[in-house]
Amino acid sequence: MSELIIKRVEEFLGALLPAEGLELFDIQFRREGHGWVLRVFIDSEAGITLDNCSSVSRELGQFLDVEDLIDHAYNLEVSSPGLERPLRGIDDYRRFIGEKAKIKLHEACEGNKIFKGIIQEVTGDQVTLLIDEGQNLQFTLDKVNKARLAI
Repeated sequence: MSELIIKRVEEFLGALLPAEGLELFDIQFRREGHGWVLRVFIDSEAGITLDNCSSVSRELGQFLDVEDLIDHAYNLEVSSPGLERPLRGIDDYRRFIGEKAKIKLHEACEGNKIFKGIIQEVTGDQVTLLIDEGQNLQFTLDKVNKARLAI
């Protein structure tokens, strides 16, 4: 049932968000300590404002009420992925060239698995990170365990 709800919300937001200059980053629907939560993360190259979140929450809430997809109590949360946003694919690395990132590799490179640095270049599926020590680290996405922007 959760997959169906996520799919329908994704379809609805797929039509709504581009018209507002926004993009869908993630959807979560799960039971937590205080009950069910439908959590939607939106993003934009210009950044996300409180007005963006309020607008999407209002539109999505009305859609969910009309469609009656969820037959039990839940909380709806709409927010941005945050300042330490996960990097998921090569397009994210391209988008954030010049930004600081924290990368955790599957296997150690030069004795370390975790690196912080500035995303310098993306060529094909290879990323160049200027690490804090002033050296370049090059890796492909298949070597990455986790990656996120860093502050």
